[in-house]
Amino acid sequence: MGCHEREGAQVTDLSPGLPRDPRHDPVLREEVIAALAIAPGERHVDATFGAGGYTRAMLAAGADVIACDRDPDAIAGGQALVEEAGGKLTLIHGRFGEIDRLLAERGIDAVDGITFDIGVSSMQLDQGERGFSFQKDGPLDMRMAQEGESAADWLNRADETEIADVLFHYGDERQSRRVARAIVAARPLTRTGELATVIRKALRHPPGAPKDPSTKSFQAIRIHINGELDELVAGLNAAERLLRPGGRLAVVSFHSTEDRIVKNFLRERSGGDAAGSRHRPAPTTPLARAATFETPARKVRPGKAEEARNPRARSATLRSAIRTAAPAHSTMKEAMSC
Repeated sequence: MGCHEREGAQVTDLSPGLPRDPRHDPVLREEVIAALAIAPGERHVDATFGAGGYTRAMLAAGADVIACDRDPDAIAGGQALVEEAGGKLTLIHGRFGEIDRLLAERGIDAVDGITFDIGVSSMQLDQGERGFSFQKDGPLDMRMAQEGESAADWLNRADETEIADVLFHYGDERQSRRVARAIVAARPLTRTGELATVIRKALRHPPGAPKDPSTKSFQAIRIHINGELDELVAGLNAAERLLRPGGRLAVVSFHSTEDRIVKNFLRERSGGDAAGSRHRPAPTTPLARAATFETPARKVRPGKAEEARNPRARSATLRSAIRTAAPAHSTMKEAMSC
């Protein structure tokens, strides 16, 4: 598609009359809708509903939309849009890694498009009581589903090595051991403000410096608490099972590890690994499975205008691909038995 020819390419607004939701200005909105190539009457899935930014754009393009979110606040907040959509929107409370099962329970086994917006939403960051942000003091929670172990629970029980590993692998924090040592020494921690102060002191952050050093650690802890990388892998496999031939997949990610997972999944499923490379040798046995996706479109990054309007967009990457008619690599039954 033309909109995927280069990073930061300008895309015509496909829904010019659609107002942007001030609570959640969806990143790369026009680029995502272009990748989905929605035809009126098609059935599309917004697997990460949030405040409904992508869902609104899908509805405006003529799609029947099924939207999913594990955050009960997002589901409650979306009921007004369900009413407004007049039967064209179904909202489901659940994890996007189980989207094929959630739809199967409603008698749906195939869809025309699926969109993922990976990570925390602006709406969640803006709610200090949810504990996602170091910019607003609140309980040290970070749970998207509002159940299970909180960030405070984990930080106050985990040993120094485990904390350091999470900060390093999920946050790219080079001084992870220093930060982990400071966290353990400061326990118990119950507030986001307390954690942010500990991290800033550990990294000798001068007040007023442009980038807050808490950013990487907060991101890493959130990814760990919510099992976000495992959820992403499960979601990609579920999308492969659920998309009909010719169906479109669009994934927006904000973290290098997440983007790498998406990139490698699409490369493998499109047959891009078959020949191998000097870094990744070709398999010694013939590949038995046909490509389940066509060659992915080139990645898309936000343009300068969007970055100026929405600073969160700076780290966003969109990857998209079209489903072939080949059987999925796993069945839903196999996935549920793992």
